Amino acid sequence: MDHLQNGRPSVEVVIVPDAVAGGELIAEAIVTLVRRKPDALLGVATGSTPLPIYQALAAKVRAGAVDASRARICQLDEYVGLPTGHPESYRSVVLREVVEPLGLGAESFMGPDGAAEDVPAACAAYDRALREAGGVDLQLLGIGTDGHIGFNEPCSSLASRTRIKTLTQQTREDNARFFDSLDEVPHHVITQGIGTILEARHLVLLATGEGKADAVAHAVEGPVAALVPASALQLHPHATVVVDEAAAAKLKLADYFRATYAAKPEWQGI
Repeated sequence: MDHLQNGRPSVEVVIVPDAVAGGELIAEAIVTLVRRKPDALLGVATGSTPLPIYQALAAKVRAGAVDASRARICQLDEYVGLPTGHPESYRSVVLREVVEPLGLGAESFMGPDGAAEDVPAACAAYDRALREAGGVDLQLLGIGTDGHIGFNEPCSSLASRTRIKTLTQQTREDNARFFDSLDEVPHHVITQGIGTILEARHLVLLATGEGKADAVAHAVEGPVAALVPASALQLHPHATVVVDEAAAAKLKLADYFRATYAAKPEWQGI
């Protein structure tokens, strides 16, 4: 059903007890999508936040709750300059944490080439490939402590397409935990642009922990501004923000969001 006809707000905020509950809720939404559209194109994010989603989804596949064999997976972003097969390249991470646990083959996966000799051409090729694949049905997102989505750092154009970006020092420090040292974290990345992300049919952002509380509040309740790239979700007709209690701590309308979700008709879905 069309999102606007369902009467949902532009950004639906769902407050859950913890990360596990958030992962289960979102995994169930993906199951519903794949049952309806077996070859759905799922956009995935990396990092520690979405792991409960992938773990819950893989468990459902193993239990036979859904046949995901025709589902397709696409990347949100990628480091530039890491050698092919590097364990912390996002291609490697997605294959390891999403594609393989779901029992999918490499042919089900698509992503940008961060090791390409011509990076701008690789960006344009990936943007084009997403359109030719029919567009992303559900795009998973995280949010940075500075409000970035994908690797669209603050002051990214809200109309931007897949492109190369330079990471802020804060983002490099946040990601250093995945490397042996900060010096190993690349300075450049390929990321779907905000305009590209907004073309997905459903955006689902998961945020957990008190460190994300300010970013969530600015993104959901603040003005739409390039300074907070995640605020662009307010422009989307079907965006869902799932947060645990800690990440919801700075929301002024938290009680309203809870009441709205509690009264939501079951047929409406996530």
